[in-house]
Amino acid sequence: MRKMADPYVLAWISVFVTTLLALCGVVLKRRKVNGISSSRTMSVTSVSAVDGECRSADGCDTDVIIVGAGVAGSALAHTLGKDGRRVHVIERDLSEPDRIVGELLQPGGYLKLIELGLEDCVEEIDAQQVFGYALFKDGKRTRLSYPLENFHSDVSGRSFHNGRFIQRMREKAASLPNVRLEQGVVTSLLEEKGTIRGVQYKTKDGRELTAFAPLTIVCDGCFSNLRRSLCNPQVDVPSCFVGLVLENCYLPYANHGHVILADPSPILFYPISSTEIRCLVDVPGQKVPSIANGEMANYLKTVVAPQVPPEIYDSFVAAVDKGNIRTMPNRSMPASPYPTPGALLMGDAFNMRHPLTGGGMTVALSDIVVLRDLLKPLRDLNDAPTLCKYLESFYTLRKPVASTINTLAGALYKVFCASPDQARKEMRQACFDYLSLGGVFSTGPISLLSGLNPRPLSLVLHFFAVAIYGVGRLLLPFPSPKRIWIGARLISGASGIIFPIIKAEGVRQMFFPATVPAYYRRAPPAN
Repeated sequence: MRKMADPYVLAWISVFVTTLLALCGVVLKRRKVNGISSSRTMSVTSVSAVDGECRSADGCDTDVIIVGAGVAGSALAHTLGKDGRRVHVIERDLSEPDRIVGELLQPGGYLKLIELGLEDCVEEIDAQQVFGYALFKDGKRTRLSYPLENFHSDVSGRSFHNGRFIQRMREKAASLPNVRLEQGVVTSLLEEKGTIRGVQYKTKDGRELTAFAPLTIVCDGCFSNLRRSLCNPQVDVPSCFVGLVLENCYLPYANHGHVILADPSPILFYPISSTEIRCLVDVPGQKVPSIANGEMANYLKTVVAPQVPPEIYDSFVAAVDKGNIRTMPNRSMPASPYPTPGALLMGDAFNMRHPLTGGGMTVALSDIVVLRDLLKPLRDLNDAPTLCKYLESFYTLRKPVASTINTLAGALYKVFCASPDQARKEMRQACFDYLSLGGVFSTGPISLLSGLNPRPLSLVLHFFAVAIYGVGRLLLPFPSPKRIWIGARLISGASGIIFPIIKAEGVRQMFFPATVPAYYRRAPPAN
């Protein structure tokens, strides 16, 4: 059976997939640029600037207002502040966050952290190094290691308490004299003649204030109440995570994330400190069993517990009995911005993907590197229309990393979920067996997942290699009409999974960014 995995097969797969992509590009219509709908005005307030200048209410000049001080907002504030920008950050709550996601930073994200000078933010928070994944299915297991041979020994994934990490980045940003962090709730963006001039916000003590700056960057997270004025949000909630913390137990593979291909959907385990293991149980749909009346505890014990590895079964049941069970909806939203003079969206307010692959922070940090490099040549941000036109290149330049991680997250989640359909079952088994082959068949996909090799074409090649591998398993040693039919449905199902995600990401920007005019935008000349 392994003869099918001959690397030379990839050459044929490459031709096959390239043809499919070409057809896809012809068939898929370019998404129409939506006009600004009436919903955009819900979070926008009209305002008049004084003599055309943007000045904050307290008289202090500000170059950039950042709404939100989560991972994206804090990292961006430090990055722009380090470049000499005067930054005003307005965050709803500056106390330490307590979340059950945003706890795993892939190696590609850690490299971006180094590039931004923020690598010390994973120190002194009991963060754990992560060197790869362990995959479990029907009693079988395989280990997938990150391809880190060519990197410094310190380069790996990191897992930690999300709140501790964010607080470290906030402290780092606030240590710069030109960065000001303030607790407050931004209620609306201030608009004058189609240009965002600043924000209106309510302070911690209840005062209503306004703040002005040439550029406002909205990073207020997945629950953003400002994104409707800056993008066309198409939020999908495919599932929910049920979160637990296992204490004083040991995973089968130390310093690895663990993914159990359970029924009905995956279960994740990874360390978040030297004594704690995070468990995330995926529950399909938007409704979860009630925690209050004990339905959730019963579900976890009767449906989930029998499917976890025996090494951590007792710790899992003990965590359920302890009762600290939390839930969070898993959101997915492709980036669909309205280029708006004076404003920009970033982070989860701008783009989300299923958190199965832990790629959100990697995308956010990569976006910050792209934006930093675009803004560096600019001394003056006051020409909002010109700046807006120039920053359209941001949406194209971010695509290789963002689209690879987004597409992989969406496709992998659908493949990893159990299904009564025989073709989907074969695809799921083929994926597990393909990754178990080792060599290029495991290092290729894991380098994509880790953010170390963000190449969309490589992702599509491996995805269809899995599908073709599954078809080959069906047809050998002797094909039958039934097996041929299942094989055809497997290929059709694989196409139905990945092509809609690619369409949402944008075929041209994803695979042919150099053909997009914005790709070549140059910094406007200094005044």
